[in-house]
Amino acid sequence: MDINTKYLKKNAFRVTKKRAITALRVRVPGGHLETKYFPTLQHIADVYGNGTVHITGRQGFEIPGIPFEKMPEVNAAVQEIIEGMQINQEEIGGGYPAAGTRNIVACIGNRVCPYACYDTTAFAQRIEKAVFPHDWHFKIALTGCSNDCAKVRMHDFGIMGMTEPQFDAERCTSCEACVKTCKKKSVEALTFVNYRPQRDTKKCIGCGECVLACPNAAWTRSEEKYYRLTLFGRTGKKNPRLGEEFIKWADEESITKIILNTYDYVTEYIDPQAPGGKEHIGYIVDRTGFEEYLKWAMKDVALSPLAEVRSPMYWSGIKYL
Repeated sequence: MDINTKYLKKNAFRVTKKRAITALRVRVPGGHLETKYFPTLQHIADVYGNGTVHITGRQGFEIPGIPFEKMPEVNAAVQEIIEGMQINQEEIGGGYPAAGTRNIVACIGNRVCPYACYDTTAFAQRIEKAVFPHDWHFKIALTGCSNDCAKVRMHDFGIMGMTEPQFDAERCTSCEACVKTCKKKSVEALTFVNYRPQRDTKKCIGCGECVLACPNAAWTRSEEKYYRLTLFGRTGKKNPRLGEEFIKWADEESITKIILNTYDYVTEYIDPQAPGGKEHIGYIVDRTGFEEYLKWAMKDVALSPLAEVRSPMYWSGIKYL
């Protein structure tokens, strides 16, 4: 069968090792899917695939064993999930319009986890609406707190939840539970002075451990949501590395704008000869220099007064010579 494999991959199907057989990748932004869509996944797997579903490392689903000629039928069958997840489409019934930006990963967030500082799934879905569809190869991950259960430092953009702890002295009983917890479980940003905890604002990582430790709710989470943004972690064959911290106490709108600006930067500088038309952002930044990237990334970005931007930026990691 004559098939355009570039179109196949853009349409969220995978080239597999078996000739004329593909696999569908189903997006689940934020990793949260209502069970009412499970029968649709089963139907596609049983009727068009080989009866199995693979849960990917990026919290999506991959349905293997689909013959190329069944792709239009599969696109029509997956429409219910695309609409239910509010995935942006160019053509109703045409399946996914791109596969460059990988499924946006998120830990379970504060809908369930007491450590999480924000609703990770909701923010992931807002980012999805802003950036998808797009052909550039971006990896974005969100985690609710500095425990980093989603391993966000291994992504192009890692978004880590923070809170600015609020202290009510009238509720404090001088038990020192917050100070002890910060020392044992975090970065020792609290000290005890005149029977009251004092917070070192420069040292504090906004983890919220003090909030959880206080038996009398003297510490509470800030109403304002804050984030730590890390940049350009990567795996792969060539020079893998962890993402480095870029902005501390960032706001949601600024992070979204920085990501969108980065798409413009990649459009300008991506290597047109890159294999498969795909080049990871970190390699492009290595080539142009971080200062050039910074000009594009921070265009029209209005950070909150609390935000701290790291400069200069350096990455370390394995070097294959």
